[in-house]
Amino acid sequence: MPELLAEWHATLLDAVSIAGGWAWGPPLIIALVGTGIFLTVRLGGLQFVQLGRALRIALLERREDSATSAGEISHFQALMTALSATVGTGNIVGVALAIFTGGPGALFWMWVTGIVGMATKYTEAVLAVQYRTTDDAGRFRGGPMYYLSRGLGELGYASVGRVAAILFAIFGAVAAFGIGNMVQSNSVADALANSFGLDPIVTAIVLLIATALVIVGGIRSIARVTEIIVPFMIGAYMLACLVILIRFAGEIPGAFALIFESAFSPVAAGGGFLGATVAQAIRMGVSRGIFSNESGLGSSPIAAAAARTSHPVPQALVSMTQTFIDTIIVCTFSGRVILVSGGWQSGVKGAEMTLAAFGTGLGSGIGPKIVALALAFFAYSTILGWSYYGERCVEYLGGAWTVKPYRALFIALVGVGAIARIDLVWGLSDLFNALMALPNLLGLLLLSGIAARITREYLDKK
Repeated sequence: MPELLAEWHATLLDAVSIAGGWAWGPPLIIALVGTGIFLTVRLGGLQFVQLGRALRIALLERREDSATSAGEISHFQALMTALSATVGTGNIVGVALAIFTGGPGALFWMWVTGIVGMATKYTEAVLAVQYRTTDDAGRFRGGPMYYLSRGLGELGYASVGRVAAILFAIFGAVAAFGIGNMVQSNSVADALANSFGLDPIVTAIVLLIATALVIVGGIRSIARVTEIIVPFMIGAYMLACLVILIRFAGEIPGAFALIFESAFSPVAAGGGFLGATVAQAIRMGVSRGIFSNESGLGSSPIAAAAARTSHPVPQALVSMTQTFIDTIIVCTFSGRVILVSGGWQSGVKGAEMTLAAFGTGLGSGIGPKIVALALAFFAYSTILGWSYYGERCVEYLGGAWTVKPYRALFIALVGVGAIARIDLVWGLSDLFNALMALPNLLGLLLLSGIAARITREYLDKK
């Protein structure tokens, strides 16, 4: 029997791996980037001309969240909740994996993905606020499920919208268990065990309790916690990166030159690096960039829909900064540290490459420990953000009564993920994360005219 189960597991793992590879293949990558380019043009390059205003509203103008505006959480809290779900292992492990497979040029293509993804993220948030609803208790509900069903219904595609909304909600509810839960708790347990010798069972118990204490309070509780820990964890991580960059300041110009050169020409093997083609640089940079900032996947507009705002555009501008912070800032810091320290030529990949880079930059004693702590904070915050996304998806499918059972299962799986072998979960996470994008992109393209009109009418008055 054990041999048979192992054989079934291996077969299923192979099938999921093949499906995931197909789902994240060139068609989806082209669709995600192409949608971002299309929306950039349709919105008149809004991410370039309105970035200053967006950052000001997000970080400085808390008065925008007046009591007279409808919503449950502030612009800043909505941004931090969304960032909690995206600034995670992708910013540490994903960047290293992109560079290992695609070379330094992959970082350039991550930037491209981030820049066009800002227009996608903006459109998602505009539509999320425009088509949000309230439940019987006055709580706000929104996201792709609602702008697919309600928005496409306005355009005369009611049947298509309902089916697309249901599919998105199914994919999102399942993906939350993987990419937003077990994958994250497993990463925390591994990092703390390797760097501090902490027993994964202890990690599982602490994570389970810490998660339960926050998510039982809903979005307001999650937002209160994330607005504290997310700025702290991003700031602390970037400070550690900055120390390394100052130490290797002389290498920074060469690192930037290497990024741009290898984005358009192959990188030869050497120093532990196996070499990379331009195609590999593009594929890994784009896929890891999307995986990191989630633009087009449809997750973060669920948080945006809960924001206190009198109009969709201010919150959409704030949401746009999420991709800027995640990819253009945090991923760039990670990538530059890996390049200037020589970590990219260490012959290791993923988290080990980042550990090697920080070990070189800060010393083998403290460097890896900082990475481990960063992974732990990033992953825990991701669990909090995705718990809300999953709850909203399952509530859309089955009603309010489904939230508590889903939440209980979500909390339990946090502990399971920390101690279990989850190679199959990793594969399923990738698959369902990709599937989320399909109905969402359909809605963004069909509703892009409405998003552009709402934007134009608001900005013309300002």
